[in-house]
Amino acid sequence: MSRHHLFNPEDMAPAAGFSYGAVAAEGRTLHIAGLTGHRRDLSIDEGIVDQFSAACRAVAGVIEEAGGEPTDLVSMTIYTPAIEEYRQHLEEIGAAYRIVFGKHYPPMALLGISELLDPKALVELMCVAVVPTAP
Repeated sequence: MSRHHLFNPEDMAPAAGFSYGAVAAEGRTLHIAGLTGHRRDLSIDEGIVDQFSAACRAVAGVIEEAGGEPTDLVSMTIYTPAIEEYRQHLEEIGAAYRIVFGKHYPPMALLGISELLDPKALVELMCVAVVPTAP
């Protein structure tokens, strides 16, 4: 369960896999760089689902390093040059997301773009989290 309040107005289309808004609990705002599915040695899997999964784990790792939990995520922007492939794998991408973040769905945006820095990269996540204030 998240410390943050996520909300979805009833007069809007149902939110599926995201929330329309988030009011973050008190804490420190953590801006997370655009993360791809690259490993430490800069290798990357070929498929968008595996890359998305690895990028989610990387985001969670940054949040944990800052003293938070994955559910301290308050927004996610997804960039992909492979929007059709993303659409074709929505179910698997959703499952990969839930393995890392559970049923915690903050506000999200998905943007189809022309390319990422590494031509092998199919997805990049840019996120904001609010982690508890350090003791």
